[in-house]
Amino acid sequence: MADEQQYDYDVLVIGAGPGGYVAAIRAAQLGLRTACAESRETLGGTCLNVGCIPSKALLHASELYEEATGGHLAKFGVNFQGVSLDLDQMHAEKAKAVKELTGGIEFLFKKNKVTWLKGRAAFQDAHRVEVGGQVVTAKDIVIATGSSVTPLPGVAIDQKVVVDSTGALALPKVPEHLVVIGGGVIGLELGSVWRRLGAKVTVVEYLDQILPGFDGEVRKESAKLFKKQGMDLLTGTKVTGVTVEGDRAQVQVEPAAGGEAQVLAADAVLVAIGRKPNIDGLNLEAAGVALTERGQVGIDHDFRTNVPGIWAIGDVAPGLMLAHKAEDEGVAVAENIAGQTGIVNHDVIPSVVYTMPEIAGVGLSEEAAKAKGEVKVGKFPFMANSRAKTNRDTDGFVKIIADANTDRVLGVWIVSSLAGTMIAQAAQAMEFGATSEDIAYTCHAHPTHSEAVKEAAMAVQGKPIHI
Repeated sequence: MADEQQYDYDVLVIGAGPGGYVAAIRAAQLGLRTACAESRETLGGTCLNVGCIPSKALLHASELYEEATGGHLAKFGVNFQGVSLDLDQMHAEKAKAVKELTGGIEFLFKKNKVTWLKGRAAFQDAHRVEVGGQVVTAKDIVIATGSSVTPLPGVAIDQKVVVDSTGALALPKVPEHLVVIGGGVIGLELGSVWRRLGAKVTVVEYLDQILPGFDGEVRKESAKLFKKQGMDLLTGTKVTGVTVEGDRAQVQVEPAAGGEAQVLAADAVLVAIGRKPNIDGLNLEAAGVALTERGQVGIDHDFRTNVPGIWAIGDVAPGLMLAHKAEDEGVAVAENIAGQTGIVNHDVIPSVVYTMPEIAGVGLSEEAAKAKGEVKVGKFPFMANSRAKTNRDTDGFVKIIADANTDRVLGVWIVSSLAGTMIAQAAQAMEFGATSEDIAYTCHAHPTHSEAVKEAAMAVQGKPIHI
C-alpha cells in the first residue's frame, strides 16, 4: 500500500459529463479514492446543462402546445379556446428540471465520497494534473472531456441571431424563420421545437438525405414526415456564407453539386453540423497521450490510451457521440481500473432522435447489413397496430433486419412516437444474441405499440398476422 499513498487519489476523472461522473461514482463504489475535475458551475456536462436534458424539456413542452393548438385533442372531444404560449414559463420549467438533475449528481458525489475539483484540468505529466491552480496526482487518470460544437468556417456564432445548440435552447422569442444548418439529430430536434411553437423552419443538409448514418428507408420516411409537418428540407445543399445585419441574417446556399446560389432570409440561424472532441488546453503532449487521425484520444478495447495509467471514454474517444455510450464506458473503465473486467458492446448501442415521431435504431442499417452478407427484412407499419390506431398515432413502422442463414437479429429500426422506449427491447434481444424467431414467439401485451415489434419479427419469415 505504500506505493498507493504517494498519489493524492487512486483515480482522477477529468470531466463530469455522463461519462465522467459515472466513471467517478463507479470508481468510488469500487473502493478507490476518487476525484473528478469539472470547470462548469454545475455537474452533468453538456448533456445535462445544455444538451439532452433541456432539449427534451422543450421537445415535450412544444409537443403539448402543438397538441392543444393543432386540433389533435379536439377529435377526442377535448376542446380549448384561447390557448397561448408563455415561452418564459417554458424556459423556466426547463431550467428547473436541469437544476434538479445537476443537483442530483452533486448529491451522488457526496454520497459516494467523490471529491469535486473545480476548474479546468491540464496535464503536467502522466500522473500530475493542474486543476484550477492546484496540482494533484493520481495513479489512474480518465479523460472524459466530451465534445463541443463544430464551428462552420467563416460563420461567427453570436448566440443572438446565429446560434449553436446552446443558444437554440434559450431563444427569448419564437423566430419567424429559423434556418438550421445540418440535417442531423440536433438540428432536427431543435428545429422541430421551434416549428411547433410557430416558426417557419428550413433545414439545410449537405448530403442528399437527412440523418446521416441511419437506415436508408428510415431516412426517407423521416424526411416525408418532417415535410408533412411543414419543415422545408434543402438536401444536397451547402451553405457558402452567413451575413448578419441587426437582428436578421442572410444565409447564402447553393447546390452541393454546383449550381445557382440562393439567399435565405432568417431571424435565427442554428449551426448544427456536428461535434468535435474537447482536447484544447488539456496539454496532452505533456503526458505523451497520442491522438487518432480524427483528433480523438486513441484507446484500445479496454479504454487505455498509449500511456499506462491514462484512459479515455465518451465523446473525446472514438465511437458514437452519445451520452449512454459514455455512461456505459464510464462503468467499464472504472471496473478495468479496479482490476475487474469492464466491457461495452459497441455493436449494440441504440441511437434515438427525439422528434415527433421519434426515430430509433440499434445495430446495422439494411445497407450495412447487406454489405456483410445475405439478410432477411421484416417490416410492420403502425397503421396496422391497434393501439396506434386508437390513439390516432399511426406514423411510422418497425423494421427488423436478420441474417438470412442464422436468423440472428442484426439491426432494428423504429419510427414511432414511442420509438426511444421501444428500442430498448431490441437492444436487449440483440445483447442476448436473439433471432427474429425469438422475438416473434415472445408474447407481447395487447393492445400496445410494442406488438409492432413482434409483427415485424414475424414478417422476417414473411408471416405477419395483421397485414
